[in-house]
Amino acid sequence: MAAWIKMISDEDASDALLDVLKLARTPHGTVDNVMRVHSLRPNTMRGHVVLYRAVLHDAANTLPMWLQETISSYVSILNDCPYSLANHWSNAKHLIADEAKAAQIEAALHARTPEAVFNDAELALLQYTEKLTLRPADMVAADVAALKAAGIDDGEILEANQIIGYFNYVNRCLNGLGVTTQGDIVGYYSAEE
Repeated sequence: MAAWIKMISDEDASDALLDVLKLARTPHGTVDNVMRVHSLRPNTMRGHVVLYRAVLHDAANTLPMWLQETISSYVSILNDCPYSLANHWSNAKHLIADEAKAAQIEAALHARTPEAVFNDAELALLQYTEKLTLRPADMVAADVAALKAAGIDDGEILEANQIIGYFNYVNRCLNGLGVTTQGDIVGYYSAEE
């Protein structure tokens, strides 16, 4: 089972759904379950695709892509979301391009000790990630001031905030509907590996 609710196949899709499925196709030519789970409500699929691409795949982002994927993975670890973690940690490992370093980072994130492998701006971003994910009501201006003090500009703070917010949204959607990677090609870079 790929989800606890019905997902409509391409073969059974209406023309309107087919239009949105075309938008949601991955570089592999497939529609991942994270998007297909919206097939009963194509309007939310369209919104989800647009939000995802704006948050994580926008050319205007200046945070390094490996760090964006690492932040995504940390949110997914904190939320215990195996679907997002499988996909985005696969991407992060590919972009880190150093197996030993990736293994150290992965272990530190699972132990919730990013300070074991990160410092300065990267550590500040991961600490912000953890607090915003686990204790959003406790956020204060000093949390953003700490990011600025670490050398992160306002645009990058917004990028990180949106990545964290998006993954908290999607982790809850996936966990709440029992979405699995069954039938998906895991990771954006899988076809290249």
